[in-house]
Amino acid sequence: MSQKLPFLDDFFLFLTTSNYSKATIQNYERDLMHFDTFLFQNNWEFSEVTKKTLTIYTSDLLAEDRETLTKHTQAHPLSPKTINRMLTSIRSYLNYLIDMDYPVPVMPQQVKLMKLGKKVMHLPLLETLIQFIESPQHLESNEFIGLRNRVILELIFASGMRISEATQLTLNQVNGEEGKVYIKGKGNKERFIYLTPRSLDLLDHYLDLRRAYIKSALPSSFQDDRFVDKFVYIFVTKKTFDGIADQITNQTLPDSLFKSRISENYLQSKIKSYRLLLGITEPLSAHTLRHGFATYLAESGANPAALKVLLGHESLETTTKYVHASDTYAETTHNTFHPLKK
Repeated sequence: MSQKLPFLDDFFLFLTTSNYSKATIQNYERDLMHFDTFLFQNNWEFSEVTKKTLTIYTSDLLAEDRETLTKHTQAHPLSPKTINRMLTSIRSYLNYLIDMDYPVPVMPQQVKLMKLGKKVMHLPLLETLIQFIESPQHLESNEFIGLRNRVILELIFASGMRISEATQLTLNQVNGEEGKVYIKGKGNKERFIYLTPRSLDLLDHYLDLRRAYIKSALPSSFQDDRFVDKFVYIFVTKKTFDGIADQITNQTLPDSLFKSRISENYLQSKIKSYRLLLGITEPLSAHTLRHGFATYLAESGANPAALKVLLGHESLETTTKYVHASDTYAETTHNTFHPLKK
C-alpha cells in the first residue's frame, strides 16, 4: 500500500526528538496510519483532502462496520473521546507541516472535534473506598499478593498517581524519609507526589516482605543481596518466581527477570474482582481512587493550583473539570447553606 500522508516519518522523528513519550508516539502513529489507510481505500490523495473529507472520515469512525487497520480484528464502535484523539493527531500532523513550511490542503482548526457529553463521576463513600483499599489482605489467600495489592491501592489513593505510574514505580523513585515520590508522568513531565504516614508505613512493611520473598524464591546460589537489589520495580509478580528454575541458563539469571512487574491489566482485573466480592455497586477503578484523592482534598480546602501539580495536569482547567464534589459533600452543603432550610 502506498503512503498517502507526506513526511510522516519526519513527523514521527520530530516527536521523538521533542521528547514525547513512547506511548504518545505510538498513539500518533496508529491514528495517522488509520487516516492514511482511509485515504488509500477511497483513492484520495492528501492534496485533495477537504473539510468534507474530514467529515466523511469522522462518520467512518462512528460506523459499527468500519475497517480496522489489520482487517483481522472485530471493529467496535469508537467513543467520541477516542475519535477526538484520532482527529487531534491529524491536527498535530498538519501543524507540523505548517511549521516546516510544507503545503497543507486544510488548516488544523478545520479539523472539527466531536462534542463530548458532560460526565460526572459519582464517588463511593469514603468509608467504602477505605474498605475497598484494605480488602486485598482479606480476600487474597497468599500473604505476599494480599499485601502487595493493598499497598498499590493505598499509594494511588494517598498520592493521586496514575495507574501506569503506580505499576511502574521503582525503588529509587521513593524517598522514604520524606515520604516523597519522584514521578515522570504523561508527556515525560516530572513532578513530586507525597505519601501519607499510613501509606508509608504500609510500604515499608511491604518492602521488607518483598525482600524476604524475593530472597527465598531465588535459588540458593542467587540469594545474596547483589541479586535481590537488581529487582528494580516495587510491585514484582509472584508468577515470575514460580517458574524461576526454568529461566536459569549457564548458572545466570536473565536480565528480563529483574524487570518483572505487575501490569495495568492485572491490577484493573483485580480491582473489578475485589469490587464484586465486596458487593460494591458503584463503578470503581484505579482512576476512581485518583479522582477520590483529588475530590476529598478539594472538599477539605486544598488549593486547586496545588492539586494541579500533584495530579500532573498541564492546565488548571483540566484540574477544575476533573474534580467534582462528592454526592455526600454536595448534600451536606445544601442542607447547611440553603437559605430556606428551616
